[in-house]
Amino acid sequence: MGIALIRGGPEHYPVRKGAAYPMTTSMPSYPTKNTLPEKVRANSIEFLQENLSCAIDLMLQCKQAHWNIKGENFIGLHKLFDKVHHHSSKWVDEIAERIVQLGGVAEGTAQAVIDRTELPEYPIDVTDEVEHIELLSRSLASFGEYVREGIDQTDELGDPITCDMLTRIGGKVDESLWMVEAHHPGKTTKVSAGGHRAA
Repeated sequence: MGIALIRGGPEHYPVRKGAAYPMTTSMPSYPTKNTLPEKVRANSIEFLQENLSCAIDLMLQCKQAHWNIKGENFIGLHKLFDKVHHHSSKWVDEIAERIVQLGGVAEGTAQAVIDRTELPEYPIDVTDEVEHIELLSRSLASFGEYVREGIDQTDELGDPITCDMLTRIGGKVDESLWMVEAHHPGKTTKVSAGGHRAA
């Protein structure tokens, strides 16, 4: 997902290309008696850091929609977006805690999220309920895709616990996407790069 290595000194610090600051190494930082091989844990941590940033971004996007939605279905969608936010906050905790269980550092600062997230940017000037449905559906679908990538990668690595956790999260992401899309009034609307419906 666009990670390179800066070499120099005793450690190699992975950074996203174009990032403003070096991210910490994905190698386990805390001692643990966990018998999963260190290389497997290190690779799982790297994948999970990516998923953590996306999950935090999704959580904030849900609140952006929850606060700013306007339209005939305000009450129902206002509550639904808050429910999806609640689910996404649980995913954030699960992913972050798994990183630490594997001996890593869960990086959940705003700077880390900005540099790592792969979700499409959520515009701040949207109020129309259909646009919010489109935008949040797009972000849920994107997050679900990254979770599935993590499932495949951790399964191949031989980390069944992380794989199972991501599988559970993936099921909930698909459920949330279904619930949001079910509120769409009709034919799917194209959303431009800026977040607005095409004319």
